[in-house]
Amino acid sequence: MPRPLLSVLIPVYNEEENLPALGGEVSSVLQSLGKPWEVILVDDGSTDGSYDQILKLVDKYPGFKGLRLGRNAGQTAAFSAGIQACAGELIASLDADMQNDARDIPMMIAKLAEGHDVVSGWRRDRQDARLTRIIPSKLANGLISWITGVHLHDYGCTLKLYKSQYLKPLKLYGEMHRFVPALAGFLGARIVEVPVNHRPRTRGVSKYGLSRTLKVILDLLTVKFMDAYLAKPIYLFGGGGLLMASLGSLMAAYTLYRKFFNGVFVKDQPLFQISIFFALVGFQLLLLGLLAEILVRVYFDIKEKPAYFVRETAGFEEPAALTSRP
Repeated sequence: MPRPLLSVLIPVYNEEENLPALGGEVSSVLQSLGKPWEVILVDDGSTDGSYDQILKLVDKYPGFKGLRLGRNAGQTAAFSAGIQACAGELIASLDADMQNDARDIPMMIAKLAEGHDVVSGWRRDRQDARLTRIIPSKLANGLISWITGVHLHDYGCTLKLYKSQYLKPLKLYGEMHRFVPALAGFLGARIVEVPVNHRPRTRGVSKYGLSRTLKVILDLLTVKFMDAYLAKPIYLFGGGGLLMASLGSLMAAYTLYRKFFNGVFVKDQPLFQISIFFALVGFQLLLLGLLAEILVRVYFDIKEKPAYFVRETAGFEEPAALTSRP
C-alpha cells in the first residue's frame, strides 16, 4: 500500500453516540480527495461503548484504524499515541464530538499547499456557552499568544492540519496538546490560521470545563521554558540569581550607609536581614542554573539529540537520515 497523503487523527472519549455519524462524514470527505488516506481513532479509556463503535467503523470503512489506550490518560496522551500511529505525510486532528466540520479539511489542504507547514482552525463563530467556554478561551488564547510569541485566535480548536515532520518529534505531556502549534512554531514552522465551521454539540456531554485552566497555565510555563531556556537554563536561573544578589547588595550598602552616616545601628534595620536573604537566594539560583546546564548537556549527549531542526534537504541521496529531531 502507498504511504497515505493524509492521516486524520481523532481522539475519542465517551462519544459513542457521535461516532456513527462522524465515520460517515469523514469517510465521505476523504474519498472525495482522490488521494490515499487513513483515519486513526484513539479511544482514551472510554467507559461507554465508544470502542465497540470504533470497531464497527473499522469494519465498515476501509482506511479506518482503531487504537485503544489501557486507561483514560487524557487528550494529550491520546493525541501523542495517535501521532506515532499516523503514517501520512500530512496529519489532520479532529474532535469526535461532531462540532468540527470534516468538510473543512480539503480547504485546509489547499491552504497548506500555498507554502505553509501548519494550518490552524479558527472557530470564529463558536457555538459554545459564552460564560464558561468562549470568554475563558479568549483570555487563554491571548495569554498563550503573548507568552509563546505564536499568535493565534484559537489554540483550543482541535481542527488543525500539520506536516507530519513537525509532529513526529514532539514529546507531549500534561495538557500540552493545545500548544502544538506553538511547539511547531519553535521549530520554524510556517503557520497560518483559517476560519472553520463550528457546530453546536447535539449528542453526548462536553468533557471540558474551567477546572483545566490551572493545568493549562502551568503547562504554558513549561512550553515557554522549553522555547527560551531549555538549551541555556543558566540564563533563567542565573539571571534571577544575579538580580536577587544585586538587590541584596544594594540593601546591604544602604544599611551600612545609614550606620556610618546616620548612626542607625544594623540591628535596628530589618532591611539588613532581608539583604542577607536575597543574597542567599541569589547564590542558590546561580548554583541551580549551573546544575541545570550540566543536566542539559548530559541529556543531549545521552540522547544524541541535536539542538536544531532541519526543515528540508536537497541533493542528498538519503534526505531522511539528515532530518534531525528538535
